[in-house]
Amino acid sequence: MKKGLFMLAAISGFFAVAMGAFGAHGLKNVAPPDLVAIFNLGVEYQFYHTFALIAVAMAGHWVNSRLLNWAAGFFIAGMALFSGSLYLYALLGVKMLGIITPFGGVCLLVAWMLLAAAVYRHRMDESGL
Repeated sequence: MKKGLFMLAAISGFFAVAMGAFGAHGLKNVAPPDLVAIFNLGVEYQFYHTFALIAVAMAGHWVNSRLLNWAAGFFIAGMALFSGSLYLYALLGVKMLGIITPFGGVCLLVAWMLLAAAVYRHRMDESGL
């Protein structure tokens, strides 16, 4: 799981940079500022949760818990739903896509709680990890 998560995080980071560059250089020339701001919010959240996915993969080295697997899944779903819906809304201008965004936000909240629960339930070994 760890290698796959690192790979997925790397791909997500790549796309976050690409989307950020597109938003800064391409989208601002064709979309109104409010839609560019929405697009950039999607980029920000994708970056934050790319780092969270890296943290989950790293935590897997010393925390053995199914909760980490669930956290990873919810981070991935949350990024896709939250950032994806904002990207599509900004690109297509379809306000109805905004209905999807809160579901992504809930997935991200659940992921953070699952990560916290996994770490909390982990028993420390002699080294303190």
